Amino acid sequence: MWNSAARFGRHLLAASLFGAALLVTLTVTFSGTTSGVFSSAAAAPAATAATVTGVRFGDRSKTLTRVVLDLSDKVQFSVFTLSDPYRVVVDLPEIAWDIPKISSVAGVVKQFRYGLFKAGNSRLVFDVEGPVTVKKAFVLESNGGSGPRLVLDLEKVSPAAFLKAQKSRPRPPPAPSASPPLPTAPPPSSSAGDVALLPLAPGSGDLAPGTPKPPRKPGKRTIVLDPGHGGVDPGATGKSGRFEKAITLAMAKELKKKFEATGRYRVVLTRNRDIFIRLRGRLAKARQADGDLFISLHADSIKNRSIRGLSVYTLSETASDKEAAALAKSENKSDVIAGIDLTYETPEVTNILIDLAQRETMNLSAHFANLLITDIRRKVKVLHKTHRFAGFAVLKAPDIPSVLVELGYLSNAGEERLLRDPKYRGKLGAAIVAAVDKFFAWKDNMRRS
Repeated sequence: MWNSAARFGRHLLAASLFGAALLVTLTVTFSGTTSGVFSSAAAAPAATAATVTGVRFGDRSKTLTRVVLDLSDKVQFSVFTLSDPYRVVVDLPEIAWDIPKISSVAGVVKQFRYGLFKAGNSRLVFDVEGPVTVKKAFVLESNGGSGPRLVLDLEKVSPAAFLKAQKSRPRPPPAPSASPPLPTAPPPSSSAGDVALLPLAPGSGDLAPGTPKPPRKPGKRTIVLDPGHGGVDPGATGKSGRFEKAITLAMAKELKKKFEATGRYRVVLTRNRDIFIRLRGRLAKARQADGDLFISLHADSIKNRSIRGLSVYTLSETASDKEAAALAKSENKSDVIAGIDLTYETPEVTNILIDLAQRETMNLSAHFANLLITDIRRKVKVLHKTHRFAGFAVLKAPDIPSVLVELGYLSNAGEERLLRDPKYRGKLGAAIVAAVDKFFAWKDNMRRS
């Protein structure tokens, strides 16, 4: 849910796009010598983390754009390009960001975003107008009052040149898998309301799709709260400049306190700080936690700034309306927005349709959504069509009732102020906890009857 007017731009293509990607890895030390391939995943942040203090853009010629990162200290970096859509990605050790507001970009760069990609690894992603190559990547040493500067020269190339370079890229071997790949589903319908769904791919410690969860032990119910976006994926931008990722994390932490205060629930957050989590990683966390209920938290931003109100979404192969379809499509782009190379994804990421075994979970999700809306509408403003449905990948856990709560519209100045208000979040949180209580009471009654 990107605000198209904000500097971070709009959402890109859906995460189900698997276009070609060109990877050009450059490793630079601040002595200017090449030191081999830099593994950002293995690099631990320094005791005193460096800070990016500025990002500058300039046209060197009609085909050459220079990007300069102002730094407080020496760091290693790697840079590579991706296609579908075209992006330039810069990986750095985990660093701090103190970038002033940037009014415009230049040259081939359309927009950019930055943040923590994973522990030990920060990332910048530049969206570019077309195929480019990184002609130069080097570091200027500190000079007088200026700190070190990382310089990238991005040169326009033809699609044919880009593809030629991509073909020369060695293809990595397939990752070993303990379970056979999922069968490829029939192609989804061409209906405007249909949205491709991402399955839960098996991961370390995760249950393979279709594997029944172990019998539940008596005790507290487990609620999985999923604050949307994070790190290099900021989400929508509000009127005040506040990012959606900050609003959703604050709401999740408020909800966690309220759930735990009842003594009836154990709460797991898919992220507890400003860090990027892949869609499949969010699902994996929910299943690893043996979750009883999954609540994903988001806040929308649209062109019509007069619209406000909360809404609740549940999973469906076909969307309830065009707005729901568009929202699901944008939310399913998170991996692309974060600069992930999907070229060599395993077959588990192919589109699949909802199977019969998931229908019961979907029915439970819909029942919880109705209970949630009944309680919330007594406390806060909701949209007229409050319960909507579409193909949200993050709601695809096959055995955990799941909903996505759109807390409101950050494009509406009044609603953004409310979502930044702890008292308002507390009132909203109390309504959500009450609805969860009713949901599990209903389930217990159904089990006894």
